[in-house]
Amino acid sequence: MSKKQILIIDDDEDLSFIISEMLESCGFSAVCAATGEKAFGLLAENTYHLILLDINLPDATGFELCRELRRVSTVPVIFASARTSESDRITGFDIGGDDYLPKPYSMKELISRVNALIRRTYGFSEERVISFGDVSIDTASRTVTKNGENVPLSLREFDLLAYLCEHKNTAVPKDKLLSEVWGAFSSAEPSTLTVHIRWLREKLEKDPSEPQYIKTVYKVGYMLEVRE
Repeated sequence: MSKKQILIIDDDEDLSFIISEMLESCGFSAVCAATGEKAFGLLAENTYHLILLDINLPDATGFELCRELRRVSTVPVIFASARTSESDRITGFDIGGDDYLPKPYSMKELISRVNALIRRTYGFSEERVISFGDVSIDTASRTVTKNGENVPLSLREFDLLAYLCEHKNTAVPKDKLLSEVWGAFSSAEPSTLTVHIRWLREKLEKDPSEPQYIKTVYKVGYMLEVRE
């Protein structure tokens, strides 16, 4: 995953365009939503690393959206709003916001806040290549090889595998995988996750019925076990 994905939720479409252009120039990937409904739709189908959230939206408030989001996801949220009262700032933090940026703000300050929050959340560096057995996964180029030959994966299969790679040797709960890989508001069922895990095992494990690496953790979820 070479670029961090950022979702901008703001009904000022001109401002959102300027912000997205600036973020893209700094190496991020940015998507915009002007309404709560559009944002929920995007969150149901995609995974984002950070959300830039306005409070005043035409069909909801950023506070409402953040409350719903925090029920299923810990994705970092920066509130960016012209509402600058102390009570609004306190509310933003109390419901799960990670930062609060009052409008108007400079693009330099925005980028600085985004970079700082990305570093705190995801670290300064990422391991780009994970190898186990005869399998090698390059999360930057989104390629997987087995015995030196390319293994074709669907977008969702790769996203699931990459997430397990990012959390290798850690048991990840099923609901966490569903919310982070399928989207915070996706209606995907646990059975969907089970099927995708089976497909990954069939493509990557020597014996899919007795997996060495993509392990089931009883009553928890799944884990990519990679011995150092």
